[in-house]
Amino acid sequence: MARRGLILVEGHRRMGLLYVQAAQRLGLHPITLSADPAQYDYLAAENIKAIRVDTDDLDSLIRECSRLCATYDIAGITGFSRADESACVTAGKLCQYFDLPGPNPTSIERCCDKFTQRRLLEGAGVPIPAYRLAANATEVESSAAEIGLPVILKPAVGSGSSGVRLCRNLDELAEHTTYLLGGKHVWGSAPRILVEEFAQGPYYEADIMGSEVIAIGAAEFGSPPDFVFREFTFPAPLNDNDHRRIVDVSLSCLRALDLGWGPTNIEFRWTKRGPVVIEVNPRLPGTPDPQLVQLAYGVDLITEHIKLTIGDECDLHRRHSQNAAARILIPDHDGILDWIGGDSRAAARPGVADVKFYVEPKTPIIRKGDYRDWIGHVIAASPSVARTEVILQGAVDLIDWSITPFPTLGEEE
Repeated sequence: MARRGLILVEGHRRMGLLYVQAAQRLGLHPITLSADPAQYDYLAAENIKAIRVDTDDLDSLIRECSRLCATYDIAGITGFSRADESACVTAGKLCQYFDLPGPNPTSIERCCDKFTQRRLLEGAGVPIPAYRLAANATEVESSAAEIGLPVILKPAVGSGSSGVRLCRNLDELAEHTTYLLGGKHVWGSAPRILVEEFAQGPYYEADIMGSEVIAIGAAEFGSPPDFVFREFTFPAPLNDNDHRRIVDVSLSCLRALDLGWGPTNIEFRWTKRGPVVIEVNPRLPGTPDPQLVQLAYGVDLITEHIKLTIGDECDLHRRHSQNAAARILIPDHDGILDWIGGDSRAAARPGVADVKFYVEPKTPIIRKGDYRDWIGHVIAASPSVARTEVILQGAVDLIDWSITPFPTLGEEE
């Protein structure tokens, strides 16, 4: 009898192993198709089958999947977000071709274009920030003048806050426009910049499976002008009415974007207008969200996503209610990481659920102002918000690292 296989289009440095382990617990044999399997350390470490293939070439993927069908009973196909989220779209197209459960790739593709997403949400009456699309510096400047400073500049296609920046004055606007258009930002296609009103207020996010809002969390960013997450908390501290308003707007987003199969993550700012949608992501959010949702609600989003992918019935029943929080470890300067430690002592504290470093000693640290600045996380959970914060802070205090700044030109001489 052929083994049941789960095909993963590309991998994920932080969540890939969680998907592999969840698939194995469900009796599946995970197979990764990647343009560069070596970039995902867990594949070799866990002896996971990986095949090198151009994941931007749909025909090549179809041929590889067809070949695998001769050896495996392919139960499902899914994909991970990349910088342009194209792997999620590709996986949806493969699901259609092989008549497997999956999302509508057209809906995913529309959603991944932030300008198209904005137009669809606006047309459905969903509250969003004012926005304009710009292709050059002149259009950026005129769009910012129409909206009024401060504004957010962001690539129309991308993820992880890459290239996203708050521009509070004309100098910052010109500087970031030059960065985006001057060759430093990597574009997958012709440059298209979204110029957006800065919606100010607390940040919330909704994690959805199918058409059910499973969890609502809160998060905090570091100092502007970048948007680098520093802390996450589930569930968000909301009263029943505000919680209901976020749920209602979330479901409006699904209808407007023709989503509703599989995972969706929606980001909000709570402004004077109430919840304003910042972004709809047609996928699971990255680490640490899935772990926090499981700790807070007892729902394993990764396992339930895989079950949907292979046509099994989901179990989204909330099993318990805790407060779960994560602190992101972020360096305050660039240089060479000499050492990092304290993880074992931090992990041993009661209430600490996970401590993980993403980097090894001797790694060059070059901050980008996005998710790539993260060097680790600490996750804690308890029955109360106050207790969880105490546990989290106590664990973080045990962690330390040393970074030697890069030598200046004068020092090199």
